[in-house]
Amino acid sequence: MPSAFMKIFVADDVSESGLEPLRSAGFVVEKRTGLATDDLLEAVRDCEGLVVRSETKVTPVLMDAAKGLRVIGRAGVGFDNIDVAAATARGLVVMNAPDGNTITTAEHTIALLVSLARRVPQANDSLREGRWERKRFIGVELQGKTLGIVGLGRIGRTVAARARAFGMNIVAYDPFVQPEQARDMELELATLDEVCARADFLTVHTPLTAETRGIIGAQAFQKMKRGVRVVNCARGGLVDERALFDAIN
Repeated sequence: MPSAFMKIFVADDVSESGLEPLRSAGFVVEKRTGLATDDLLEAVRDCEGLVVRSETKVTPVLMDAAKGLRVIGRAGVGFDNIDVAAATARGLVVMNAPDGNTITTAEHTIALLVSLARRVPQANDSLREGRWERKRFIGVELQGKTLGIVGLGRIGRTVAARARAFGMNIVAYDPFVQPEQARDMELELATLDEVCARADFLTVHTPLTAETRGIIGAQAFQKMKRGVRVVNCARGGLVDERALFDAIN
């Protein structure tokens, strides 16, 4: 049981149902969102725990303002808004919730794949404008198509399992996955270039790091088939938007 004086400051919008277990365990939880920088620096001065989502940037300045800070909790998966190196240098624990959005993101990915395959946004716009253009928006089936997956973490694997139910062939790139693991997942491992070249649909599920920023860039787009559908339900920085613009045009 923590001390009654142990305070956790919540800087971003987190559901009360997610905070109640902390309060029930004896922590003092203060939630104040949308603070200006100076107000945030003042608010964290006496906290030992800090909880953020993706809006608040946890910088060395913020860490130093919280004199008693011991742990930083990310209510989500990615750490790109937290200076992890600075936290480590200060002896702070940084943790996340890796399973928190696995199903949600995987299902959203599948929804976008289906939407792209059946041209749902275009058909919706056409119908709203009073037109019925059935032949124009026939689209394609997912069955038998090749889905390229970049990143086979929790979300990538969950997407793969659901894509198999559609009868898709799956080829994936992840340098940390072993061949026997790929066999268990009923998919084929390949290089990034090979995945980009073979995919009818491509989806990206890697964390955003210095190594993965812009991983889907000019070289990747040059390898892709004409008409490939690309889905990114991960961090925006994984796709080089300038290269994407050039590829589309």
